[in-house]
Formats: sequence, structure tokens, C-alpha cells
Amino acid sequence: MLRIDPSDAVPIWKQIEEGVLNLIATGALRPEDPVASVREMAKELRVNPLTVSKAYRRLADRGVLTVRRGEGTFVSADPPRLDDEERHAKLLEAARRYAISARNLRADETESVAVLREAFRTVRPAVDGDGAKSLALEDPREVNE
Repeated sequence: MLRIDPSDAVPIWKQIEEGVLNLIATGALRPEDPVASVREMAKELRVNPLTVSKAYRRLADRGVLTVRRGEGTFVSADPPRLDDEERHAKLLEAARRYAISARNLRADETESVAVLREAFRTVRPAVDGDGAKSLALEDPREVNE
């Protein structure tokens, strides 16, 4: 479920941290869901367990993950929401990465924005049983039909 890019300048622990946050944001991981153990995640990603541990610890410090002794690590029941400034900074960072990718593919702004709009249509708002909103990925086959 989580992928890292060892050639990326972003430290691996940060890629793991952002990856878990993205899984939560897309609804792939929901409140109270278990996350892979440090050892399982390290084995799956082929990284040092201390790297995974650092990412998990930072997420736990932020209240995103909860460690239950003897049970494992879980998504918190009520993960914290980003404030407007932090949300804007994260959106801008992601947009810059997308813009770099688009430029490297020699796409102009018009095409890049059109593709971004298309990507937006592949996620839909979802409401869980408690009325909490998150995002869920659409089946791409449904979006294109």
C-alpha cells in the first residue's frame, strides 16, 4: 500500500510519514485501523526498521497514530486536522512536485491543469458511520465510463 522512492531527495522516514498521512486522507486507512508493525513495514519497504520507527513515532507524537501496548499501532480514533496554513503549505508542496513532473514530461499549464482536474474526479468524498468526511478512491474503470 505504501511506496517509497530511494532516489528521492526527501528522506525515507518522511516519505513513510507522508505516505501514511496520504493513506489516511484517501480513506485507505480509517480511524482505528491497524497499521503494519515496524518490522512488517520495514520488510515490505526494504528499509531499516529504525527508519520506520522514526516515522511512526513522529506520527504518534502528532496524534495521528496510537500505540496500544501488546496490540500494535493504530490510526487514532480522531486524527488531528491540519490548520489552514499547514494545509496550504502541504498543498503547495504537492503542487510543486506535480508541476515539476508535468514540466519534465513537457506538458504545458493547460494540459497539466486538465489532468489534475481529471485526477480530482477519481476521488470522491466519503462519509463514515460517524459522519466524518474523508476521501475514497473511485474505481478508475467507473470514472472513465
